[in-house]
Amino acid sequence: SSNLLHHQRTHTEERPFRCPDCGKGFRDKCSLLRHQFIHSGERPYKCPRCGKSFKTSYEVTAHQRSHTGEWPYECGECGKSFR
Repeated sequence: SSNLLHHQRTHTEERPFRCPDCGKGFRDKCSLLRHQFIHSGERPYKCPRCGKSFKTSYEVTAHQRSHTGEWPYECGECGKSFR
């Protein structure tokens, strides 16, 4: 999962994705895309269950797991689980 990959980069501090507007670095492309909405303020994706708005479709998918309690991804290095 990209959550797992993102988490694994916390162990290396790697931030290969750069914002073209401000130069801030991110661990994955999704985090960069989510950050770019800070510059526009747009939150175009809504949860069909509760109506909460998000910056990316990925965030909606991860949020929907909060309704089910699902945590399907686990870090092999430290055992932490992720949605």
